[in-house]
Amino acid sequence: EVMDPIHTVKPTDSQTLMVSFSLKTGATHYIIRVQNANGFFREDTVSSFPVEIKSLTPYTEYTLSIMAVNSGGRSQPSLPVTAKTVLPPIEFLASSSPSNDSIAVSWGVVADAVQYTLSIYKFGSNTNMKLNTSSTNLTISGLDAGSLYIIKGFTRDLEGREGEHSLYINQTTRKEALLCGFFFSLLVGGLSVSWELDPEVHGSIQYHVMSDQNLTCNSTSSSCLLVAVGCGEIHMIQVTASNEAGPSYPSSPVVFITYPCPPQSLTIMESSEGNCSLAWDTVPHAESYVAIIKRNDGSEENCNTTSNKCTYHCKCGYTFLMSVFALNQAGSSPEGQVLNYTTLPCCPDDVSISVVSTDTLEIMWTSSRGAELYETRAADSSEVILCNDTAPMCALSDLSCDSSYSVVVMPCNEISGCNRVCKAHTKDTAPCMPVNLLLNPKNSSCVGVSWTAHNRAANYTVSALGDDGIHTCTTSGNSCDITDLPCGSTYEVSVTATSTTGQGLPSYTDSVETEPCCPLNLTVDQVTQAMTNVSWSRAKGAHSFITSLTSSHGHARCHTQESHCLMGCITCGNNYTVTMEVYSHSGRRSNCTYQGFSSSACCPSGVKLYRMAGNSLRVYWRSAGSSHSYITELLGSSNNYTCTASPGESSCDVSNVQCGAVYNVVVAPLTTEGSKVLFCPQRLYSGGYLGTQGSLTVMCVIYRGKRSVD
Repeated sequence: EVMDPIHTVKPTDSQTLMVSFSLKTGATHYIIRVQNANGFFREDTVSSFPVEIKSLTPYTEYTLSIMAVNSGGRSQPSLPVTAKTVLPPIEFLASSSPSNDSIAVSWGVVADAVQYTLSIYKFGSNTNMKLNTSSTNLTISGLDAGSLYIIKGFTRDLEGREGEHSLYINQTTRKEALLCGFFFSLLVGGLSVSWELDPEVHGSIQYHVMSDQNLTCNSTSSSCLLVAVGCGEIHMIQVTASNEAGPSYPSSPVVFITYPCPPQSLTIMESSEGNCSLAWDTVPHAESYVAIIKRNDGSEENCNTTSNKCTYHCKCGYTFLMSVFALNQAGSSPEGQVLNYTTLPCCPDDVSISVVSTDTLEIMWTSSRGAELYETRAADSSEVILCNDTAPMCALSDLSCDSSYSVVVMPCNEISGCNRVCKAHTKDTAPCMPVNLLLNPKNSSCVGVSWTAHNRAANYTVSALGDDGIHTCTTSGNSCDITDLPCGSTYEVSVTATSTTGQGLPSYTDSVETEPCCPLNLTVDQVTQAMTNVSWSRAKGAHSFITSLTSSHGHARCHTQESHCLMGCITCGNNYTVTMEVYSHSGRRSNCTYQGFSSSACCPSGVKLYRMAGNSLRVYWRSAGSSHSYITELLGSSNNYTCTASPGESSCDVSNVQCGAVYNVVVAPLTTEGSKVLFCPQRLYSGGYLGTQGSLTVMCVIYRGKRSVD
């Protein structure tokens, strides 16, 4: 069906028309047809109302109609309606503030406009003005200085319709000139000029400060620093405030006199010990002076005066930095000449002197104020020794032993030199070292020690160091005996001199050995009739041994480094004296005596066997003496037989001897303890016979002598 005509068409801006229409039942969407007399034609598809038709030409008449659309197609267009867009907005070209209460605005010509209307209001207030004009520029007066104003505008056509409103523009009026409230202060690097700010002023303000001395500075705050301001100058200062609208008129000039120049030619005089006087040249325009005396320990002394001289305390060992400032109403002068003055360093306290060796004194003291270097001097009757060091200690070496020195510690620094009035201290060096050490062994446990020494007054200690510890003796002379020394020991002996000053160097060391110890145990074992084995326990300090067995029938002797000795050439049946000579590494000798040794009785000779009646045998021999008993042993393959003869007898009978056997026969004397001598030889006898001798039958003998029973 044919659509109903469009209800309303209203312009919303110079390029847009707002369209309202009635919806059609069954329509899925709508097409609005737009055209004008200039051949423009366009169809816009829409789905509802109201709808904006955009991108049109300003101040142009358009014909609009609408069609409903569904799946069957388009309806017939509605009857057309006519609408006209409004004039375009004003385009502002420029704005400015020619004075602090006016704003000038200009804009481009809008075609078909017969009137321009500007609306202006102050930011942050309810003030609002509307001005009409047919021109393209306008100056608005009666405004507040330094304030932000918002300006917009629109046009009217011949029909009296308002055109599209322009965008806002902002314009600030100029800041008014500063009239009062100037403050001045001198800072490091220049003169600070400050003023009061107007809280009603809007926007960023740039302040420009000018001096008739060709100094300027700019600031956006309430102060500005004029750099390179000199001492003793007179400045005429004006301030101009500028914002985005431009500069204000300069303020009324203000005269300012700067601080005075610093005093020069500072001199110091030490009038008496601990008091100094500081003087300087006077400075023009100065009303007073302040002298600042800073000490290197951080303390400070100030002297305020209207003259050109000050006195202050200047104790030893301090460095003083002195400066003088001139003052007037503008402030203090900058720091000028700084005078550096250092007093003599103080004499050190708690000086202590100790002897560290016979030729060295160690001097220590508490660090003294102001000292950078210490010169230590030690002098006796023949020499002067110097030591320079930065530490509060010094070692003076190569001094003479057992001498008295006068020691002075003088503190120095590079600026003021050395303090040469410090107190002297006297100290003796250690006694001299004993020389020509002589050792004289007096007996097995005593060594005499003597030496040469040249000391004024000293005691001497002799030390003998061995593996059992230290043995000492003390004397004020030049000899001393060390006693109670154990045998078999080696000692390192030295002598040390001691006086009230301290201990000197020990003498060179010499060695001494005591006599070697005798072995505690010695054993003599007879090995054969003519040979013995002598053994003994370890002897401390022993290097070699000479062992002797001595009797009236001769002696035996051996020399060895071992702890045993095989000794021959002894005779049986003798009593021997046992002695030993023990020698040390250096040849010292100990004579040792032990319990005597008796050799065993001699083995019998001429041993024969005789057969007797009743299977008995008689063993016969020739004895070497009548004081020993003898034992006879017949040792056969199946039977052994024994018989013992009383002292003085030389035969022994053995009964019930098995015939036809071979026997080893031994006849040996018995020791006093009743034991058999083991080294007598064996003889081998068979059971046959050779013949008769009286009532005896002589046995057949096959003899083999042996040295031992085996």
